Amino acid sequence: MALRTEEKVEGIKKVENMKATAKANVNIALIKYWGKRNEELILPTNNSLSLTLDGLYTTTTVHFKEDLKEDIFYLDGERVLGMAYERVTQFLDIIRKEANKEHLFAEITSKNDVPTAAGFASSASGFSALAAAASKAIGLQLSDEELSRITRRGSGSACRSIYGGFAEWEMGEKEDGSDCYAVPIAPKEHWDLRIAAVILSDEEKSVSSRDGMRRTVETSPFFDGWVESNPIDLEGIKEGIKNRDFKKVGEIAEANCLKMHATTLGANPPFTYWTDETVKVMQEVRNMREDGIQAYFTIDAGPNVKVIYLPEDEQVIQERLQKLPEVTEITLSKPGDGITYL
Repeated sequence: MALRTEEKVEGIKKVENMKATAKANVNIALIKYWGKRNEELILPTNNSLSLTLDGLYTTTTVHFKEDLKEDIFYLDGERVLGMAYERVTQFLDIIRKEANKEHLFAEITSKNDVPTAAGFASSASGFSALAAAASKAIGLQLSDEELSRITRRGSGSACRSIYGGFAEWEMGEKEDGSDCYAVPIAPKEHWDLRIAAVILSDEEKSVSSRDGMRRTVETSPFFDGWVESNPIDLEGIKEGIKNRDFKKVGEIAEANCLKMHATTLGANPPFTYWTDETVKVMQEVRNMREDGIQAYFTIDAGPNVKVIYLPEDEQVIQERLQKLPEVTEITLSKPGDGITYL
């Protein structure tokens, strides 16, 4: 651990460096997280389930320094200020309090190999990498469950990226959130399920996930139906993953995604994360199925589409998607690892 200690080593005072680097992969929710019952603690209204990927990730170094008067945050070489900076420093306050070192500030350097704020779960990889690096740097020795629980406070979906393969975020029941964290469902070796991240736009979305979620919970008449249907979807998809039943997993994931997005259309005022390009990719996936190619889509809070498929169909699916003029980039991913320290 990178815990700062002062000790005598052969008569010489030694001060350990409070610095650590962690890498976290994006996870893609097959059963969506959409809705909070507690905004401050980020407690969800339903369980969710995801697959951690190997092709989209964030690498973050956190260095606590005695001489800093405030946190300094660099993302992809640029200093970050404003709301994004506030989210990071407020999350570090939680880490500092947990370690009883609230006087310490850090320099954070993060590299994001994910389009930020475009519906590609950049906050999931970002906050899980931040949580892991900061916890280790400040000397906290956390279990995966403890790290998942604390990571949730930065970004809800980030708590699932602690684990590789398939993970379920359990909503819990306790008001303090102590039973709200992610647990592993199946390791990455269990099933080589592939996901193509289809990038249509890397522009920042006009309605953030947090604002969209809040508006949906407060105003959408469809929200209660979404919450009530999720346990059935969850049970079905876990059985499908256990049995490696691609058709069952794909159908449930696609339907769950559509139900989530339907809640936004019922919000007041209504909104959608889809663009014309999003719909065209969705239709192409349906066309593939009609042509006998096994493929399903899922979409998070953004315009970009993730296509779920099996390894044997990778080449033809990639070729079909690349022919669409709306597609700017495709990242092909296998099941990935959880948190790694560099």
